[in-house]
Order: sequence, then structure tokens, then C-alpha cells
Amino acid sequence: MAETDTAGRIYDPDGEHAFPDERVNDVLEFVADDEEIQAYLEAQNVNPVDRKRYNDHGAKHIEIVRNRALCLYDLLKDAGVEFNGAAQQGLEEADEAVIVVLAATLHDIGHVVHRDDHAYHSLWLAADVLDRILPEFYGVADSVRMKGEVLHAILCHHTEETPLTTEAGVIRVADALDMERGRSRIPYEEGGRGINTISSQAIHNVSLKPGDGRAVLVEIEMTNAAGVYQVDNLLKHKLQGSGLEDDIRIVAVNEHADEDESLVERIEL
Repeated sequence: MAETDTAGRIYDPDGEHAFPDERVNDVLEFVADDEEIQAYLEAQNVNPVDRKRYNDHGAKHIEIVRNRALCLYDLLKDAGVEFNGAAQQGLEEADEAVIVVLAATLHDIGHVVHRDDHAYHSLWLAADVLDRILPEFYGVADSVRMKGEVLHAILCHHTEETPLTTEAGVIRVADALDMERGRSRIPYEEGGRGINTISSQAIHNVSLKPGDGRAVLVEIEMTNAAGVYQVDNLLKHKLQGSGLEDDIRIVAVNEHADEDESLVERIEL
């Protein structure tokens, strides 16, 4: 399902994000046509899915995370939330979205090395990719600063390190917002029944929209109580310490609470 922000722009998790700024659109086009990046997106799914029967971490996951990260970015900007990553490096406001796009695209490439500690493996692999990409759009000094900001966001997406920028916080939360049942389709169909797979199967839909009293409202529809694990364990963990706790409201509803006599009808973070 697509999400719509206050300016009427559409964010489709199953498609590409149409963003109004020319710079980030140029980067998105470059990434889509880059053979090395596309090879990583395919290869990085082998360890988590084929070998560990874990949820999808390949091209579809990256597409969804990137779209939701840009949706979060736009909703937060519309609400007046300040982004400090690019600004404190003396970069331009347009570079905020570029940081978000590149970090979302490259955050999981470390899976080609191993699922365990993949965020750290992603750092050195992404560094090499960024050394090739950034000079296409920036001079030497700005490339260095952009590289640092992108790597910071990648590091903080799945580790105990605290995000120090709003851009990094967006990546951390967006990564956890890819939780619908489609993400666990491959391991589930192949017999995987781990808690991540089962709980993902219980998430019917995730939508992002302007909040009432907070910048962003995330609405999650669950088909049964198993989805609580995705919300209360994974998403809650990512939201805490992201720096966006006061800006994002999360509401999860069990659509069939009465039918399965579940005690879990609604969760709010």
C-alpha cells in the first residue's frame, strides 16, 4: 500500500520513490543503474535467507527501507524536525536526502560476509562503493564529509551505537518498518518457522502519515498476536535511542483480536 505525505507525494514500498529534489533523483538513478550495487543487493540475500532461513535482506528489503526512509524524512521535514548530519558538516540541505538514500541502499551489504555483525562488515564494503560514487556528485572535501555521514547511518542501523544525527535515526527506524508478511515469504515457504518469520507473517500492512501531535504516525495492522514480536521487540528497540522517539507515534492493532480471543488488541509506542 502506498503512503501519502502532506504535500501529496506518493511513496510506494513496491516501487521507486519519486522525490522532488534533482540531486537525490540523480543519485537514485545512478544507484539503479550501477552494476556493482545491484550485484551486492542480490548476493547479500544468500547468507540470511538461503543459509540461515532468515527474513529477506535483498533488493526488495532495500527498496522498501529506502522508500520508507524517504517518507520518514519528508514527513519529519514537513513537521519542522531539524536534520543535523549534513548541516553540521557544512553540506547543503539537499544532501540530507542523499545521505538517507545512500545509507538505506548500502546498509545491509555486509551480509555478503556474514549475517552476524553485518553492520560492521557493511562499513568497509560501503566505504569502497562510496569512494567510487561520491566523486560523481561532489568534490573531494564534500565527498569525505558525505562518506562519513553515510557510514555513520549504516553503523547505527543495527548496533548498540547511538545515532548522532537525524539522518541516521531515520535509517534505524526505517529498517525496522519493513515488517509485512511479504518479507518472510521465502523462508516461510521453505519451511522456516522462526519467530521472525512467524511474526512477519502476522503483519498485514504498515502505513506512514502525518501525526496528530507528533510528526509521524505509523499505523500497523496485525492479523494475529504473533505480530507483537515485530512491534514490541524489533521496532520498539530500533525506535528507542534513535533520537526520534518524540517525533514518531506507532500504533499497532490486532484486526482479529475478538476472533482468536487474544489479549493483545492494540499496542502504542
